[in-house]
This record gives sequence, C-alpha cells and structure tokens, in this order.
Amino acid sequence: MTRPRKSRPSTDDELSPTFEEDYLDIDHWPIAWRVESPDLARGKVMVDLFKVFLIDQLQLPRSRKTLRVHRDNLHALGGQMIRLWHEQPHLRKLGILRMLLEAIGDDGGPILYPPLTEADQRSFDSTCRLLHRFTTMR
Repeated sequence: MTRPRKSRPSTDDELSPTFEEDYLDIDHWPIAWRVESPDLARGKVMVDLFKVFLIDQLQLPRSRKTLRVHRDNLHALGGQMIRLWHEQPHLRKLGILRMLLEAIGDDGGPILYPPLTEADQRSFDSTCRLLHRFTTMR
C-alpha cells in the first residue's frame, strides 16, 4: 500500500507576497514622485504618514478592491503634493503635514492634474476625506 503524497507549496507560492505585504509596498513611491533630489525626503515623510493610514484601513471591514483604490489614490495625492511644491515655492515653508492638511479636507482633495474623470476625482476626494479625518482625529 502506498502512502498519499503530501503536497508541498511550490517555490512560487513561497515567494509571492501576501495581500498585506503587497498593499503596504509603497516605499518606492518617492522615487516616482521626485522632480529634484530634496523631493525624496519629502516623499519619504508622506509615505510614512500614508503607511500608518493604510495599516489602519486594513483593520476596517473593507474589500481588497476598496483598499487598493485608496492606496492608488494616495499615490496620486503624493505626486500632486510634490507638483504643488514646485509650482508654489512659498508652500515649502509649511511642514509636510500642514501642507497636506491644507490641500485635503472634509470636502476632498485638490483637483488632480492631469484631469481625471468625474468618477475618478470623486474616488480621489473620498480617499482624501478619509485621510483628513484620520490625521485630524488622532
């Protein structure tokens, strides 16, 4: 009589990240946002803030699709913030958190450039409202 074989996970399974690992893999974002070298430090501060928010979102009953949408909207927000720093140099005097809170609010976030569809802008605004509530309630 032969024994049934135990299935072993393939090496691909061992190497593939979990949803949470993939969801929180945002450390490379400042490189994508960078226009000048100082942008990397600003971007790192934003990523650190965004990660705390994303970890909090993981604790809530949200679908993976919703979580991904919020994460992708944060990527767009970070790029927008770097763009604003370059277009409006007087904003550089503000701290990153203060500028971020001035850009987002209970009514949403800034109008993104390049322009999005109305549905995409509403989704972005929803994420900005959540982030605003999260950062001001802490």
